[in-house]
Amino acid sequence: MKRILVGLGNPGPEYVGTRHNVGFEVLDRVALHEGLLFRSPASLIRSGALDGYGGERSFLCARSFDPDVLLVKPTTFMNLSGEAVSPIVQWAGVTPADVLVVYDDMDLPLGRLRMRPSGGHGGQNGMRSIIDALGSNLFPRLRIGIGRTSTDAARHVLSRFNDDERIEIDISVAEAAEAALDWLKSGDTEGCMTRFHSRWSHGADA
Repeated sequence: MKRILVGLGNPGPEYVGTRHNVGFEVLDRVALHEGLLFRSPASLIRSGALDGYGGERSFLCARSFDPDVLLVKPTTFMNLSGEAVSPIVQWAGVTPADVLVVYDDMDLPLGRLRMRPSGGHGGQNGMRSIIDALGSNLFPRLRIGIGRTSTDAARHVLSRFNDDERIEIDISVAEAAEAALDWLKSGDTEGCMTRFHSRWSHGADA
């Protein structure tokens, strides 16, 4: 396997469409583009698609073989994402640099996108969990701005976008999916940053 794309979110219908689940939305868009379906890991293990995998099964995944990449949605809830990601990375035999994590970020304005080759967790609990589980922060990440709030942060990330915000987020999800597809095919984080950041920053502060 060459690369793994991880989207962060919370499982369950009550969280669909919330700010914390934009990472899941990007993976859904990528899977749709590639004609893939997300399946439970147990069904994939039985079918042999994850031959030899015996780790934590709290995730949904979709696999493409051209190139050989895996799309992963942890179903552990956000703050335990690393418990699902770390064993998959070990099974796949890839390095942290071969794992792109897509997630929401309150420190970015609504809809703003940023890709980086490494970095800290920035207070995002899913990223904190993944960094702790991998023992490394040297993996690329793609952040989607959900805007900051003057009220309770936990309530904010679990809230849904209003109609105007939803239009903007849908555009950002499509842009993020395009960048993620580019990265899955090339593995070139710096190249993706060069190609996409100028587009994302157009008309906005860098």
